[in-house]
Amino acid sequence: MRCPTTNTTWSEDDIAPDSGTQSSVSASIRENFQEREKNFIPRYGALSINSTRRYKENDTCPIRTPFQLDRDRIVYSNSFRRLKHKTQVFLSPLGDHYRTRLTHTLEVAQIARSIARAMRLNEDLAEAVALGHDLGHTPFGHGGETALIEVYSGHFSHSDQSLRVVDRLENKGRGLNLTREVRDGILKHSKGFGNIIPATPGETASTIEGRIVRIADIMAYLNHDLDDALRSRVISKDDVPKICTRYLGRTHSERAGTMIEQLVYNSRVEADEFILDMGGATTQAMTVLRKFLYDNVYRSRAVHDEFVKAKKIIVGLFEYFMKHPDALQKELEKMEMAPWDPAQNPIDRSVCDAVASMTDRYAMELYKKLFFPKPLV
Repeated sequence: MRCPTTNTTWSEDDIAPDSGTQSSVSASIRENFQEREKNFIPRYGALSINSTRRYKENDTCPIRTPFQLDRDRIVYSNSFRRLKHKTQVFLSPLGDHYRTRLTHTLEVAQIARSIARAMRLNEDLAEAVALGHDLGHTPFGHGGETALIEVYSGHFSHSDQSLRVVDRLENKGRGLNLTREVRDGILKHSKGFGNIIPATPGETASTIEGRIVRIADIMAYLNHDLDDALRSRVISKDDVPKICTRYLGRTHSERAGTMIEQLVYNSRVEADEFILDMGGATTQAMTVLRKFLYDNVYRSRAVHDEFVKAKKIIVGLFEYFMKHPDALQKELEKMEMAPWDPAQNPIDRSVCDAVASMTDRYAMELYKKLFFPKPLV
């Protein structure tokens, strides 16, 4: 009998029957991979063998490293699947080619992994952080986040909520029990409107891979939000600042390539510290592009007016569930999330969890069901 993927010829005697137990060969796959990490990843990179989980687990995967296992736990989570129906910039776009929160997440993961590979860092850690960084994002994008800041807490942020999702909400309240490095990267991925590469100690992730995800997040949304804004005709190519086309490029591919290459080639080790750097011209062009998008896309009438409507939906649902705890419990059960326990959480905390976890379309349909009059048949 011939193996279909190789030129090796096998006999029936060469094939061992299934034993139903872990073999010594399979047990060494993860160990061999972690040994390769030691030989390949420089001292400033993160080794999966040094990782620790939030809660200790007795069983270890014989094939996957802890970071690879984190990646899979995120991808198979309910929160990850819901990203496909959450807004990136344009609310419920009818065009098939507009980005959603899920496609944004996949683009961030691809960029982060490419950069980590070029720098010989831990690709699996970068990918896991990138895939989990927006799990706590609200429906209707940052408009939904603003609404929850107003009705729930001025301290609400989607990065904090993303950590809460993986720690406390997923898996019916058991969480995903991710590694310390992935959790840290998820918590500190958000950049707001600060420097693209912050210099303040403690503001960014403890690992280089986590810091790369923060930058990859900016690279991704600058490129695809500009792309979507041009597609929707909110802006035209002539509106884009000349410094951006001069130093970054005219197409999505050119801009992404420039940003990635400049980060890889300008980053360096100084005084035994790894410094992420994109070069002055690239950083300036990205900063100008970000301000341009804020002023002309995110705050444009076409986008802003729809977010005003969306905020009313978020506020209406929040207020409804505050008054109807039984309905809240049913929603949390539907989403297979941690139930509301008055002994552990005030009701507004669980209401925030439920509303933040909804998709755009579900929130709109639920609002319609709760507040629109039903015609008599």
